[in-house]
Amino acid sequence: MGYIRAEEILPIDIIELIQQYVDGENIYIPRKSTNRRAWGAGTQIKQELLMRNRQIYADHLAGSKTSDLAYKYYLSEKSIQRILKEMSR
Repeated sequence: MGYIRAEEILPIDIIELIQQYVDGENIYIPRKSTNRRAWGAGTQIKQELLMRNRQIYADHLAGSKTSDLAYKYYLSEKSIQRILKEMSR
């Protein structure tokens, strides 16, 4: 995510009003609720995580222990347990 200088897009009176609340700080302005996108909509992360979780489940079915899976995939054992529970459904 890049930053846009306020001077490039906002009128000076709006900038002065914002400066009354946050002077020189970075702020996040959320999207309008009608323009919001679902998490991961702009990337392939959902598919990548699904493929990873399927592999974790396959490794588990092949006999890997939860602790070994946690080490292999850089996750906590609790996360591995959650993934195994979700994938078994």
